[in-house]
Amino acid sequence: MALKATIFKADLQVADMDRHYYGDHTLTIARHPSETDERMMVRLLCFALHAHEALGFGKGLSADDEPDLWQKDLTGAISLWIDVGQPDEKRILKACGRADRVVVYSYGSASHVWWSQAGTRLERARNLSVHNLPSASTQALAGLAQRSMQLQCTIQDGQVWLGDGAQSVQLEPTVLKAPSTP
Repeated sequence: MALKATIFKADLQVADMDRHYYGDHTLTIARHPSETDERMMVRLLCFALHAHEALGFGKGLSADDEPDLWQKDLTGAISLWIDVGQPDEKRILKACGRADRVVVYSYGSASHVWWSQAGTRLERARNLSVHNLPSASTQALAGLAQRSMQLQCTIQDGQVWLGDGAQSVQLEPTVLKAPSTP
């Protein structure tokens, strides 16, 4: 018998001074049985970093042809594809062909090894950006995970604070690859 996803609810307030975006989002997050709290909270963080009314969670680990998060326009075309972790280079390049923008957020102790191997093969992808999240910070994010969450996220000058009122985690993503300009 297959294990079912665990459902998490989050009320997320985003104040992104860098993009001048301010909004409240009520999110339902399905955590795959093989997914850790850390990975789920990184997905939630990615939502906050790119918050938009059209941004939504994909099937992620449950489907090879969907990202962790994506944003589609009114025609159904994919304008933003977001993956977390260390996805396969072929998957990333395929996503670059399907979406206007592709963003990867790597995290964990093996992320630098992954990037040293994949980085040269991904340089040609003009619409790709890759960011690394500090391992200690993403592990601290896992401590915020609860079945029902009230979270506030503030983004300013490239720094991110995500908290639940009792505790807060500060992150500063590092850009490993920026998109190329035509």
